[in-house]
Amino acid sequence: MITVETPMDLKSHEGRDLGHSAWTTIDQPMLAGFAALTGDDHWIHVDTARAAAEMRGGRTISHGLLVLSLGPRLQRQIYTIRRRGKGLNYGYDRLRFVAPVPVESRVRLALALIAVAPHPMGARIVTRQTFEIEGAERPAVAAEHILLVANA
Repeated sequence: MITVETPMDLKSHEGRDLGHSAWTTIDQPMLAGFAALTGDDHWIHVDTARAAAEMRGGRTISHGLLVLSLGPRLQRQIYTIRRRGKGLNYGYDRLRFVAPVPVESRVRLALALIAVAPHPMGARIVTRQTFEIEGAERPAVAAEHILLVANA
């Protein structure tokens, strides 16, 4: 866990890998809940019987956006800013859903700090988020995330 006092203090870690989160399991109740919330109820995510018959590996697969949405929770396991105000998700660049995540797989976040720059709100923080799948060669998701963090 990396701990800094202010958003701009992260600048001392610029260009470095910040670490990994713990592994988290993607289970069928998560897929069902995400499908109900977003309306993305395509059978590859929610129909276990059809997936058993038609999907490679015989299992449903996670929504790519579900995996991406784990970023804030997993990121908090890697670094923290003690004196900070609100944080706003400013967007993603170079977002790719690289490999499917079969249900009951475990994923974790590998986080690298690309840049920290002053912003009228406080700091503009750009990280490379790589969501790794346990035992897989290719990651599930790769993206550059932009976060605005206010000073306290």
